[in-house]
Amino acid sequence: MSDAEIVQLYRNRDERAIQVTMEQYRNYLMKIAVQILGDEQDAEECVNDTYQAAWLSIPEQRPETLSVYLGKIVRQEAIDRLRARQRVKRQGTEYAASLEELSEVVAGGRTPEQEADAAFLKEAIARFVKGLPDDARNLFLGRYFYFDSLKETAAYLHMSESKAKSMLLRLRRKLRRFLRKEGFII
Repeated sequence: MSDAEIVQLYRNRDERAIQVTMEQYRNYLMKIAVQILGDEQDAEECVNDTYQAAWLSIPEQRPETLSVYLGKIVRQEAIDRLRARQRVKRQGTEYAASLEELSEVVAGGRTPEQEADAAFLKEAIARFVKGLPDDARNLFLGRYFYFDSLKETAAYLHMSESKAKSMLLRLRRKLRRFLRKEGFII
């Protein structure tokens, strides 16, 4: 079933929408949630919460690419769940490793001023990513949006880990320069 047909099921409030979504996207959503949480049971709960969030939001939203829309929802659900655990130390998840790599470019502050600037930063990073060549964009998104491991990201992009690692280093430096030009203090 196509994304448009599934979205129409949601808009019609047809409960088959959730079943079809589960059949087509469960593995994809689980992968994202497990990469962030490092725990299959919590990931399963996030995926179930994603189906509910989609059910509640799609009548108002009309996503063109359902996988991306669901991916954003599950990603946020997993991040929220991880934060709710209130761990002092995030234990070895790809989420933690990815954030550590990006921390040299983008600080994760919590002051009201920083929170207010978060939307502008998000837009700037989106513009940066859109301007990248396909291979660089896919590498950046795989590592920092989907939180895939370096090894996994390099494998599906058909490049060596060392090439992927050096490319990511250059991309972070390029992002730093881009954000400075955009007026962000790094």
